[in-house]
Amino acid sequence: MWHYQGKEYKPTEEDLQEWKGFVYIITDKSTNKKYVGKKLFWSRKTLPPLKGKKLKRRKIVESDWLKYYGSSELVKKLLVEHGENNFYREILYFCKSKGEMGYLEAKEQFERNVLLDDEYYNGIINCRIHRSHIQSLK
Repeated sequence: MWHYQGKEYKPTEEDLQEWKGFVYIITDKSTNKKYVGKKLFWSRKTLPPLKGKKLKRRKIVESDWLKYYGSSELVKKLLVEHGENNFYREILYFCKSKGEMGYLEAKEQFERNVLLDDEYYNGIINCRIHRSHIQSLK
C-alpha cells in the first residue's frame, strides 16, 4: 500500500490521468533506512507488427507502480528476505511531467544527502534535466 500525507493512497481515474508519476520514499521498518526514487504511472509497451506490416506498434499501459519497491538491488533483496510488510511506502510529490519527476527526485536526494548518509540505500543520483522540463514548478 502506498501512503500520501499520512493516509493510505487510493488513486482515482482522475489522478491517473492528471499525473505522470510521483517521487517517493520507502522506509525499511526494521532498520529505519530509506530509499528515495520516482515512478511513472504509465509505460509504453512495444508490440510486434501486425501480419503483413513492418512497423512495430506501441501501446500505453499502466505500470507496475502498485507493486513497485524501487530499483535498488539491495532493497529488492531485503524485500524477498523480510516481506512487503517490513516496508513503508510514501508518496512525496505527484508530478505532471518526467522532467518534473527527475528534478524533484534529485532535489530530495541532494537535500537528504542520500549518498553520504548511511541512513539511505541510494547508491547513485542520476538526472538530466533542462529548464524547459520544469516550467510547471515556477
